[in-house]
This record gives sequence, structure tokens and C-alpha cells, in this order.
Amino acid sequence: MNRRSITLVLIALLIPLSLSAMPSSNWASSLNEESSKRMALHDAMRKLWEDHVTWTRVFIISAAADLPDKVRATDRLLQNQVDLGNAIKPYYGDAAGDKLTALLKEHITTAAEVVAAAKANDSTKLADANKRWFANADQIADFFSGANPKNWPQAEMRSMMHDHLDLTTKEVVARLHGDWAGDIAAYDAVHQQILHMADGLSMGIINQFPKKFD
Repeated sequence: MNRRSITLVLIALLIPLSLSAMPSSNWASSLNEESSKRMALHDAMRKLWEDHVTWTRVFIISAAADLPDKVRATDRLLQNQVDLGNAIKPYYGDAAGDKLTALLKEHITTAAEVVAAAKANDSTKLADANKRWFANADQIADFFSGANPKNWPQAEMRSMMHDHLDLTTKEVVARLHGDWAGDIAAYDAVHQQILHMADGLSMGIINQFPKKFD
């Protein structure tokens, strides 16, 4: 038997073995479905939190300049808090989702007080609103940590929420002082930070409820 014949025989023997080692179509389909469910949550969470910082920015711009779209921007921003609460209901229940919405609405309305006080240069009102704003941020962090302590430790969640407020404050200050370069830089920073937060939230849900993504 020449070399070419030997090669052909070896190929004929190896092909069935290689095919048997490949995953079945059912297994591959199951894997794709699992990946699709995880990616859907990941993308949805990012979209909701991007809406959060985007409509917060629109509100800041409108409030700072007393633009006529301020009421509509506020309404859209508050709707985002409802959407965020609804997003966790499939995992933590309706009551938890409604609780998150209530906390996030307080987060927004208090932020509006911070902007108004800063614009009016009223240091007393600003200090009071800022104190309540950070207290509410801790409540939001504690809510998440209480729902999923293993994946969302309290200290990390509080730090993340404080970073969000600090970056939003920089955005407000830059806008009110006409520091347009600083304003843009602050928004870029708060945008990146919120994406990190969104990814942490979606991964925490996936880790806590793996069967929902099988």
C-alpha cells in the first residue's frame, strides 16, 4: 500500500471519531439559548441605566437654563425609575420592584432639589438636599444588598452609589458654571460608571438565579 492509500485510510477512520466528538445540535441550541437569555438581560439592564443618566442629563440642562421642556424631561426621567423597578420584578417580586421605583423616584426628586439649590446659590438648602440625597443613595444600595448579599455586598453597593452621585454633582456644577469641557467630561465619566453598575447588577441576577438562564 502506497503513502497516498495509507493517508486515505487514516482519514476515513478519523472522520467518524471527530464527528462523534462534536456537540449535538440540541446541545448547541441549548447553549445558544442560555447565552441569549444572559445577553438579553445584560443589554436590557445597560439600556435602562443608560436612560437613567441620559435623561438626568437632559433634566440638568433644562433646569439649569429654565427650558420649556423641563416638565416633559422630568416626566420621562421619572418613567425610567418605574422601568427600572419593573425590570427586577421577575426575580424579586412586585413589592420589591415597587420599592425600588419609590427609592429611585426619591433619588430623582432630591437631585432636582440639589440642582435648584445650587443654581440659587443657597448653601443651606443645598447642604440639606445633599445630605438627604446621599442618605437615599445608601437606602438604594442597602436595598440591592439585602436582595442579593452574596453578589452585591453592602459596602460595594454604597461605594458605587456614592460614585454615581459624586459624578452627577460634577456634571451639575460644570453645567451651572458654564464649564462646557468639564460638563462633557463629567457626563462621559458618569456614563462609563453607570455601565459598570448595570453590568454588576445583571451579573448578580444571573449568578443568583442560574436556573432562569438555563
